[in-house]
Amino acid sequence: MRNEGYAIRIASDWNVKASGAGFVTCFEVRKELLDRYEVHQIGGQTILEYWIPAEDLEQLNANTVGLVEVTRRYP
Repeated sequence: MRNEGYAIRIASDWNVKASGAGFVTCFEVRKELLDRYEVHQIGGQTILEYWIPAEDLEQLNANTVGLVEVTRRYP
């Protein structure tokens, strides 16, 4: 996801209803990895996501730069 407002909406609305808690995180990923994936617009102009398959999670984790920061928690 590339939009904090959308991440907040997912965490506070969808995730809380589904599991009782939601978190928004912020982290950086090496451009070389992200360039392999298309950015998809899903809904409004600012709702943009990278669609990274679950089988590529290990590569995503290996290409995360620095710390993963939790910026918001719900409820």
